[in-house]
Amino acid sequence: MKKKKMYIISGLAIICIVLFIYAYSILSTGFNIDKTVYLYIDESRNYETLRQEVKETAKIKNISNFDMLSSVLDCKENLKAGRYAVSPDMNIYDLIKALRSGHQTPVKLKFNNIRTKDDLAQRISEQLMMSEESLLNILNDSLKCKELGFTPATVVAMFIPNTYEFYWDVDTDKFLRRMDKEYQKFWNAGRLAKAKEINLTPVEVSALASIVEEECMFTDEYPKVAGLYVNRLRVGQELQADPTVKFAVGDFSLRRILNKHTEVDSPYNTYRHRGLPPGPIRIPSIKGIDSVLNYTKHDYFYMCAKDDFSGYHNFSTNYSEHLINRAKYKKALDARGIK
Repeated sequence: MKKKKMYIISGLAIICIVLFIYAYSILSTGFNIDKTVYLYIDESRNYETLRQEVKETAKIKNISNFDMLSSVLDCKENLKAGRYAVSPDMNIYDLIKALRSGHQTPVKLKFNNIRTKDDLAQRISEQLMMSEESLLNILNDSLKCKELGFTPATVVAMFIPNTYEFYWDVDTDKFLRRMDKEYQKFWNAGRLAKAKEINLTPVEVSALASIVEEECMFTDEYPKVAGLYVNRLRVGQELQADPTVKFAVGDFSLRRILNKHTEVDSPYNTYRHRGLPPGPIRIPSIKGIDSVLNYTKHDYFYMCAKDDFSGYHNFSTNYSEHLINRAKYKKALDARGIK
């Protein structure tokens, strides 16, 4: 009897060891990857879509084990939307715990060198779950923009190009509130004081910075060009900025601004309308904004692209000198057949 009992105990022990080894083999199932990859679960929380990503992106070693453990841990019905990291040292238990708890990895959202609202919405939607259309609808909605303290023409000034951390599934309202918070933080007491010195609001500074950036090929010319436009604003002279004409006609590829372009009836055409345009013609960089706030003080009122096509400008204090520079540039354009 005693021997029989020992056999039973030994048998149970063996079974436990076998079960333990089997369970361990399931739990420790890994992924055939050599660097961290990311899985995305949208608002549909579709398990089959996730399963496909686990196979193709995370290259799981045994998808059946993943299915089994997902069922046991009730993961299939409890998926949380988000962006989840899968690293080479993880196993399926680690991943399923993250999926169930919603422990996702933040996205380092980046946007710079953005020209239009359409470009902005596209760049954001490429990095976050929100759709391009939903973001554009808000940015073009007068009431929504007013709630943020802007208009559809000025709201792009709220977006300060930088790197920000967001969860991939952040909703549009939270995203915009965060952008507004970052805008308020950016416009600190020091920047506000400098804007006041040149009698411009933060939005007007952004509008001027957007013109400066479109005018310049090189950042080292930003402060000098900004100073020229500040001089014009101070005396009430038209800005006559070619980039605003390009914006008005909807063609930034124009290499030569003609009379037919400068006659376009648009509030953005600074050849026809005195002062700054209704809003920025692109989303200016921090460097562009700070170049306006720290503009170079000089007596220049005119500039013209250099005829060597270096990307730099010739500056002049009077119109007669400007006409000479302009004639040189026009001759160079003609010589190259640029129309």
